[in-house]
Amino acid sequence: MKTNHEIDFEIKGEEMQCVEIELDPNETVIAEPGAFMYMDEAIQMETIFGDGSEQNGGGIFNKLFSAGKRMLTGENLFMTAYTHRGYGKARVAFASPYPGKIIPLDLHELGGKIICQKDAFLCAAKGASVGIEFQRKLGTGLFGGEGFIMQKIEGDGMAFCHAGGHIVRRRLNPGEVLKVDTGCIVAYTQTIDYDIQFVGGIKNTIFGGEGVFFATLRGPGEVWLQTLPISRLASRVLAYGRPGGRKEEGGILGGLGNLFDGDGM
Repeated sequence: MKTNHEIDFEIKGEEMQCVEIELDPNETVIAEPGAFMYMDEAIQMETIFGDGSEQNGGGIFNKLFSAGKRMLTGENLFMTAYTHRGYGKARVAFASPYPGKIIPLDLHELGGKIICQKDAFLCAAKGASVGIEFQRKLGTGLFGGEGFIMQKIEGDGMAFCHAGGHIVRRRLNPGEVLKVDTGCIVAYTQTIDYDIQFVGGIKNTIFGGEGVFFATLRGPGEVWLQTLPISRLASRVLAYGRPGGRKEEGGILGGLGNLFDGDGM
């Protein structure tokens, strides 16, 4: 028997997506602050400590401890619960914070646990537990791009993550290894072995432009990858925003183009 609320949903949009969730009376969905888009009148919104999962019961201390662990993953101390208090069906929607895709994850079919990057969680059916996942290997924590601490989502209902650009879902067979840029990892199932590997070679290290380390994901299990990590997008925006940061094809012609545009003044 499932412990999470069972919800229906529809993902809308292409580049800037939102997920519309349909709730029956007394059903609840939890979400990150700032993800809310719209809701029907019958839905009641309540700010809560932590994620409101049943395993976090047992007094205010346990709730504060659970909420404090979320802060280690860079998330807010509070979450918001949306409960249908009326009759019939009611809908609430949550939007992705930057261009990309929303990933629906059926935790019941995925072994009850997903490990994801720290800012990937968007919303989930009530009963899902959102916590922290420590990397067991020292090298993975130091050079893995996401640090020692990642996020884990546990339960048996629906959860939703968001990522940048397009999403690639890969199923890895036992022993199959996939080498990935560390920033492109969105989520993976608990059966995946996550480690990091040195790129190797002086030319690759100095001139490769892809970093010194990449991640290795060993099956069996499933992984979700993003084509545009938010860190990569932010660095490109900052680079183009700096004086002289604009790059064109051909140094001389590019410089003349910037001059005529007014950027070389």
